[in-house]
Amino acid sequence: MRRSNLVALVAAVTLAAVLGLASTAAARDPGRWVLTGASSVPQDYWQGLTNTPDASSLFFIGPAQGLWQTDPQLVQTGAVDKEIPTDLRQSVGYNHIGDPTYLGGEGGRILLPMECFNPSADPSNTCGKGAFGIADAKTLAWRYYVQLDPKFIPKAMWAETSPGGKLIWTSAGDDLIAYRASQVSEANAAPSGPELKPAKRLKNAVPPSGITGAVFRKEHLLLAGSTGHTYQVWSVDLKTGDRKLQIETHLCGESEGLGLFSTLGGRLHWLIAPSDDSGCELTFGPGSGLTHYRRSPGHDRFHVRVGDVIVGSNSESSELKVKVRARVTRAGGKPVRGAHARLAGGGGDVTNKHGRASITTTLERPGWFAVFARKGDRYGTSRLIEVGVPGSAAHAQRQSLR
Repeated sequence: MRRSNLVALVAAVTLAAVLGLASTAAARDPGRWVLTGASSVPQDYWQGLTNTPDASSLFFIGPAQGLWQTDPQLVQTGAVDKEIPTDLRQSVGYNHIGDPTYLGGEGGRILLPMECFNPSADPSNTCGKGAFGIADAKTLAWRYYVQLDPKFIPKAMWAETSPGGKLIWTSAGDDLIAYRASQVSEANAAPSGPELKPAKRLKNAVPPSGITGAVFRKEHLLLAGSTGHTYQVWSVDLKTGDRKLQIETHLCGESEGLGLFSTLGGRLHWLIAPSDDSGCELTFGPGSGLTHYRRSPGHDRFHVRVGDVIVGSNSESSELKVKVRARVTRAGGKPVRGAHARLAGGGGDVTNKHGRASITTTLERPGWFAVFARKGDRYGTSRLIEVGVPGSAAHAQRQSLR
């Protein structure tokens, strides 16, 4: 990451200029995860995401069939704008890739769930069968694909490799189904290879909000989906089929994939695409928003108020250097001393006897971020503040802490 001196300072933000909508938990939200921010990423990062086991590389899909690689700070390091080969698109009709997953073996692979997508066609899709495409995790080059038996699944919209790498989970109708990872090999490559059949089926396990993307957390499968503007993440026990609501929030956009890795102040990351048929104002527009969540550490007891925000940038780098003043108090306004306050996982400061902290960090992507303050098992978050987003109200307003 390059370091440079500030050449432009922009003073910013009051609580009225921040996004209250995304930072306030919905009534049903169980409070298991805390929203710490959302990075503004290109519209090309649309359908979903995955990562290498060490999270040194992230991979995004979109809008329909591109494959994009970044580092953990979301700096793009590789790109293939049309991953599905032309002859395959023409012969079978595959033209759409969903939420991908990483698959070990053969030097490292990105597994691409594929379908023949045509929104005006039959709900199943145009060719009525799905497949798993395979791309090289180092070069992003297309390698081969395996065909899925259409009697069991009409299209593959997402995929997630189980811990240990033995199964690849996806869904068909209301059921979760899994394929043996060992069968996804060049020896079984289509069109001459066999049509793969599921090894497991978990009936009626798909959450009521559907599935747009998935990721494993330990042995539980986290599933993202939405109904209207209600966005949900569910945790499913694959032994019993029991599910628990993890996150519920209300956004304007399109729910897509999930990822689990540590970066930018979050552990769980949910991709929100810039599309909504209702015509509402996009929560994280004009590009896609990669939202960042961290596990709740305990009791949400602190109030965190943000005062001055200074954002600096320069013409030679995409970096944004951010300075934020914040104040942390308990109920009734008593200041909290000794709380650790951070923004987007970087920088950080410990509050003084007046509950004040001065936080400095560097970002490679603009976005919307909350100051997260913690002391023991008590914590608090500010409302989301806009950092470097074009057209942001943060560029026009300023208010100091009292």
